[in-house]
Amino acid sequence: MRILYRGPLASCNYDCPYCPFAKRRDPPGLLRADRAALDRFVGWVEAGRTAGGPEGGGPHAGEPVEVLFTPWGEGLTRSWYRDALVRLSHLPHVRRAAIQTNLAGRLGWVADADPDTLALWCTFHPGQVALERFLRQSATLHRHGIRHSVGVVGLPGHLAAAVALRSALPGDVYLWVNAADGHTYSAAEEAAWTAIDPLFGYSVRPHRSLGRACRTGDEVISVLGDGTVRRCHFVPEPLGNLYDGTWRRTARPCPKGECDCHIGYVHLRTLPLYDVFDGGVLERVPHELPLWSVPQAALAETATGAA
Repeated sequence: MRILYRGPLASCNYDCPYCPFAKRRDPPGLLRADRAALDRFVGWVEAGRTAGGPEGGGPHAGEPVEVLFTPWGEGLTRSWYRDALVRLSHLPHVRRAAIQTNLAGRLGWVADADPDTLALWCTFHPGQVALERFLRQSATLHRHGIRHSVGVVGLPGHLAAAVALRSALPGDVYLWVNAADGHTYSAAEEAAWTAIDPLFGYSVRPHRSLGRACRTGDEVISVLGDGTVRRCHFVPEPLGNLYDGTWRRTARPCPKGECDCHIGYVHLRTLPLYDVFDGGVLERVPHELPLWSVPQAALAETATGAA
């Protein structure tokens, strides 16, 4: 069972122009509510209420649990997300405790977590943080043996920074590229980004999903701060509530026409991505790291700048 959790937190310390939550500040009351909701969720996992079987909504007895926090904002700047990841990482039935993050926060806390369980999905935002600082943060994770992927949004202005990042990262750290919302890629642009991330093709075009088999609702669920369970973040229909016993595992075809976000389409049974990311589905770490190369577009840009 994989659980994607998203509480009410929506604030972020960055102001990326492509993000609707840039530099948003949550009021104290919302932060308190987010903290209480997260503590309740972690307590639910700690108490073993995930062992109720399909009739009770939880995983089958003995089934491992994996958790990915997907906050609208930045979670690791908040102590309660760091504490939650440490707590979850030490539970014997939790196989993975992961979070999506811009990696801007302090990382000393990772020393208290189980490195076999903790994992981070990290995004590099050019213009918001210096490449050298981001690389130092990644190196800290690497030094502590924390599994992590890093990536960028594939905007034209990010290409040179992405090449520099990929060139500086250790070979065993995967760099993914997300297609930018609303951007249409020419064949040359797609080739340039694919040179950096050979799996970019899965992101650059939406996947037909209507009526197709998906693991969400059964092997994978989305949980909101109040306990509302949905099959995924992109289908609003509730399946019940995590805390009141109304949730039931539901294996149904996808009701959406298409799926264009990695945390959604990775679970489609019509795609081979569970094999590609075997052992690292939630943190977006491939089973075998793909080979990358410096795209010709970046070489041309560098030559032009040197001239």
